[in-house]
Amino acid sequence: MNAPPSAMPAARLDSPRRAAAARGTAFFALWMVLMQSMKPADVAFGAFAAVAATWVSLRLLPPASGCLHFGALLALMPHFLWESVLAGIDVARRAFAPSLPLSPGFVSCPLGFPPGLARNTFSTITSLLPGSVPADEADGVLVYHCLDTTQPVVEQLWQEERLLARALVAGKRHD
Repeated sequence: MNAPPSAMPAARLDSPRRAAAARGTAFFALWMVLMQSMKPADVAFGAFAAVAATWVSLRLLPPASGCLHFGALLALMPHFLWESVLAGIDVARRAFAPSLPLSPGFVSCPLGFPPGLARNTFSTITSLLPGSVPADEADGVLVYHCLDTTQPVVEQLWQEERLLARALVAGKRHD
């Protein structure tokens, strides 16, 4: 078995202040859009709510855990849809043609993504592709249940990881 893709894109993670300012601004802007009021009491309460939401957000998802580039993630949508259609057709073929070989089992897929946002996002996206589903994580490796272990499942997952790495800033390890 080959090694996982090791070259994750080098990325500078935002400082905690920059992340707090961006999140606070976004929360306050959301509040203003929802309230549609410039009354001083509404603005003051919105500012308080934005500060509280920012504090909770920074505690639950620290800036060092990574971030998403939504434009790059959106660019993956056609690939993801195409792969889903192909995999769905393959699963349907196997279901309706019992003569096609099945070799169900588990494969271990070591990843370059550290535990946290990047690995969870990868696991979530790959769980939507028919034919394999993440079943466990052991010793820093994702374990997938597959319909056909004779296929190059791990290599395909590494290809998906390389594509997703363009849309993610993986962040630091946090176990």
